[in-house]
Amino acid sequence: MAVMAMLIDVSKCTACRACQVACKAWNDLPGEITVCAGCYDNPPDLSPDTWNRIAFWEIDEGERLHWAFRPVRCMHCADAPCVRVCPTGALHKNPMGFTAYDESLCNGCGYCTQFCPFDIPRLKDVNRWGQGKATKCTFCQDRATNGLVPACANACHTGAIQYGTRLDMLTAGRERVTVLQSRGYAEANLYGENILGGLGMLYVLTHPPSAFDLPENPSGGLATAWQPWIQALGGVAVGATALGLVLNWLIARKSIKAEEA
Repeated sequence: MAVMAMLIDVSKCTACRACQVACKAWNDLPGEITVCAGCYDNPPDLSPDTWNRIAFWEIDEGERLHWAFRPVRCMHCADAPCVRVCPTGALHKNPMGFTAYDESLCNGCGYCTQFCPFDIPRLKDVNRWGQGKATKCTFCQDRATNGLVPACANACHTGAIQYGTRLDMLTAGRERVTVLQSRGYAEANLYGENILGGLGMLYVLTHPPSAFDLPENPSGGLATAWQPWIQALGGVAVGATALGLVLNWLIARKSIKAEEA
């Protein structure tokens, strides 16, 4: 169970993208050239250079159209499928509860991109031979482990993103849901309290999770069954044998990059 957590209240999000910019600035991520597709979403998806983005939905409420925004990033699951299938330990659980990442250990296998129920990790090319590295929100692990507030929460001027102990965030989230329900949001709910062992990224939602493209009951799928096999192959992956590299390029990398295109 996560010790620290973030609480994201979509009812307070104005889509200013301050969190998106702060994430790029703190993690030294380059800007991307994007094209307006007639929607507020920009960029339209996460990428190796965008670990946090503001997604937009128009929710039809019959007599009115509700605009809703949600920051999309790693959920930092307590029982994280990506950690289960990572053969090298590049993805691992920090004692503070978030899903930490050590890029130096990543072999670019791409398993994390296939097993994440929230479709978060992405792969980036690091050389001309197609070797890859996974990328995702790290909970600002360098800030969090030094007593600082994650960059996104620090930049949020509306209070839509809060940071603190998970117990405090759960309490604040439940109280906020009660307030929203009293104001007419009958379907307001707290998302992530018990999902996958408890999420480190909790959401106060004004509508059902499906309205925000969030799975009602996400699971690790085959991650548990795969875990012993992946760990058995870890030694080969760490050793960077020729066979491992060839298989990585021909199978995992080719299919994963095709899916992300």
